[in-house]
Formats: sequence, C-alpha cells, structure tokens
Amino acid sequence: MFESLSDRFDGILGRLRGKGRLSENDVAEAMREIRLALLEADVHFNVVKRFVDRTQARCLEAGITQSLTPGQQVVKVVNEELTVILGGQSLHLTYAQKSPTVVLIAGLQGSGKTTSSAKLARWFKSQGRNPLLVGADLQRPAAVEQLQTLAGQIEVPVFSSPGDPVETTRAGLVEARATGRDVLIVDTAGRLSIDRDLMDEIAAISDAIDPNYTFLVVDAMTGQDAVNTAEAFHATLELDGIILTKLDGDARGGAALSVKEVVGRPIAFASTGEKLDDFDLFHPERMAERILGMGDVLTLIEKAEEVFEQEEAEAAAQRLLEGTFTLDDFVDQLRQVRRMGDFSNIVSMMPGVPKEIKDADIDEREIDRVEAIALSMTPEERINPEIIDGSRRARIANGSGTTPSQVGNLLKQFKEMRKMMKGMAGLGTKAKARKARSKNPKKGKKGPGRAGGSRVQPKETQQVPKLDIGGLDLTLPGR
Repeated sequence: MFESLSDRFDGILGRLRGKGRLSENDVAEAMREIRLALLEADVHFNVVKRFVDRTQARCLEAGITQSLTPGQQVVKVVNEELTVILGGQSLHLTYAQKSPTVVLIAGLQGSGKTTSSAKLARWFKSQGRNPLLVGADLQRPAAVEQLQTLAGQIEVPVFSSPGDPVETTRAGLVEARATGRDVLIVDTAGRLSIDRDLMDEIAAISDAIDPNYTFLVVDAMTGQDAVNTAEAFHATLELDGIILTKLDGDARGGAALSVKEVVGRPIAFASTGEKLDDFDLFHPERMAERILGMGDVLTLIEKAEEVFEQEEAEAAAQRLLEGTFTLDDFVDQLRQVRRMGDFSNIVSMMPGVPKEIKDADIDEREIDRVEAIALSMTPEERINPEIIDGSRRARIANGSGTTPSQVGNLLKQFKEMRKMMKGMAGLGTKAKARKARSKNPKKGKKGPGRAGGSRVQPKETQQVPKLDIGGLDLTLPGR
C-alpha cells in the first residue's frame, strides 16, 4: 500500500543523506516535498500540517543541522514523527477479571467486518484464549453462514439465533459464560452508508453487553472516507481502536496515516491479506520503518517463529553446513517459507533489499515448479542427486512438466549451494583452530627466519562457488 509514498520518501531523504551540512533552505525544501508526498497519499491535510511543522522544527535544531551526519539525523526525526501519527505504540490489550472479555465489532458493509471478526478470533486463540463468536448481523443474507464457515476453519464456535440482534447478543453472552468461553466477539450488522437506524442498533447492542473493547473495521482503500466513517462511529460508540483491512491493496494509504490523529484512537489490528492468519497487532514503529524503506525485521522474525519448528530448522541448518543437506530438506524449507505468507510481503520486510527486487513480480508458481521437480525424483535421487544421469533427468522432467535443462539447472544450483555452505563451514572451523593456536602457541624448535609451527608453503586458497539464484530458468516449455 505504501510503495509510492515509500519511493517518494526514499528520494527526498536520499538527497539529504549525501550532504555534509544542512541549511535551513535544505530542510525547508525537503519539508515541502514531504508535504506534497503526504497530500498525494491522501493523508488528512491537518495531519500533514502538524507532521511537517513538528518535523521541520526538530530538524532545524542546531544539534541536527550541525551534526556530522545530518541526513541520518533527519531520517531519525522523520521516522519518529511518522511513528507518532501512526499511533506511537501498539495497543496493549487487557482481559476482564470476570470472563468473558467482550469485544464489539462495528463497521460499514463491505469493509471486511465479518472476516475480521473471524481473524480476531483466530488471533485470540493463538494467544491461548478460548473465544466464542456471535453472529449478530441478521440483516445481510448469509452473513451468519459466512461467519460459521470462517469460524469452522479455525475451530471456533459461533452462536446466533434469528430475531432481534440485541437479544441474540445477550443470549450469546449467557452462552459464553455457561460454556466457559473467556473471549466473546460480536459481529454486528453493517450498512452501505452511515444512517440513524444503524447507529441506534449498534448503540443498543453496546448498552446490552457493555463491551470491554469496541473496534471499528475500516477499509484502508477508501481513503479519507474511512476517517469520516471513524469519526461518525466514535461519536456514537466511543471506540477503543481501529481494525484496518486491505493494507495489502494498492491504495495510497492516507487512512492509515490519518485515523489516529483525527479520531484520537489507535489502530489496534491490521489485516494484510485474505487468509485468516494475515492479521496481527498493528505496530506503528514497524510500519514507519517500512514506509522509510528500513524493513521490518521483528515482524519477519515473528512470522518465521510461527511456522518454523526450531529443532527441525537447526537440524536442517547443521546438515546444510555439513554438506549433507538433501532435496527433501530443500522442499521442506520451501514449504515453511511459503507458510509465512506472500513472497512480495516477506521481501518488503527485509532491510537493505534493492528497490528493483522489492518491485519485482515474484511468481510463486516458480516455487511450485521447483517442488514438482524435486518430488518427481525417487527418495534415493533426492538424497544423492549425483546419481541423476540423462535418462533420469528426462524421466524427472516428464513427471514434473518441465524440461531436462530446467531439471539440470536446479541440480546444478543445488549442488553449488551445498558445496558453498560446506566450504563456509570449513572456513569457520579453521578460523576457530587458528584462534585456539594463538591462545596456546606450540613450543618447539623454530626454523630460521620463521615462527615455529608455520607452514613452509602457503595453502592454496579455496574458491567458494558463487550461487546465482537469478540464473535458474524454471519457465514452462513453450512460454
């Protein structure tokens, strides 16, 4: 969502990084460009004005303009101010002393409210909680059925009954207490636009169950309309936070940068995809760093921790260093990486990745082809790919829908990777040995003109093969 804004910031701040000293004119020009970039990203004009005023005042401080690295200091200030307008810090949820903790979900129709309710239930379940969903959207056809289908995927029960939404919600609260559920999530009805009937119904539901948290689901792709919607709901319900959906879309992102400053309530959760696990707490500081092209290492690590089994990953890494890493291990690692989410999203979290790579269209079907090639081999071939000759290569190509040359390219790249990692492990072992010898030098007779224990002839330098991932051609025949 923030690609265009991130590119603009990268160009503006990149020019400042190259300056040894900053003048007031340099700062003023950069602030004008930043103001224009934010307005073009559909950020609320009052938010833009406050952001630029605060940032410019801080950048003109003598400690920054006269710094040895003024460009880096300006980047630091911009990062901190972006974090502020995004909310400052993540929402810290607390649970009711007497269960259940009640969460009311509100929003316009089409904002992703029902899906967000299921995603939130999955998130609470991942935190060790025992949620119950209430289908109180009795207006939209099949809304309860949609909620039940989504909840079935995460094994969370849904309570609903036809009739009055307020009475259904009350009964859901009674059901949660009777069945020992510690979190109750109420999915309410939406409308195509804000109207009095909608507000009265949601207000009545809120009065009936006295929720611990009221979250408004906002479609991030609706721009300033999202902020206006949040203001209207907040006037009725006193919101506790915002759930932003479709952050993976191609809109300009102004809603995410405006809603906290305008409404005064933080973004609590963000949805970054269609899958139920593409949902998590919103971290303002991480989003600010991603906008400025710094990556998001912490989120990347958290995603990896969710899908990678630590013992298996450590064992695979050890086999890789020992040169015993097999194609079975390779396929298993590919599958686990894919479970982390969209490849483009993963790459965007990596700091220092060139813009050309971030903007590249990563076709995940290429990974399917690699997996198909590996799975078309026999177990013996995957363990010992050296035995694969021309006839075996042709058989594997036929079984995977690729060509013998593509199979050969994969085998070549895999062998080079395994050889490279084994060489790196060897270099590390020798470095440890040299360090140990330096601590405990050998005593003995020294030869003329050289230290004892040194070699007469230098050992030949090992050439570590270069792994060219980009050279792997996996396009299907005829394409």
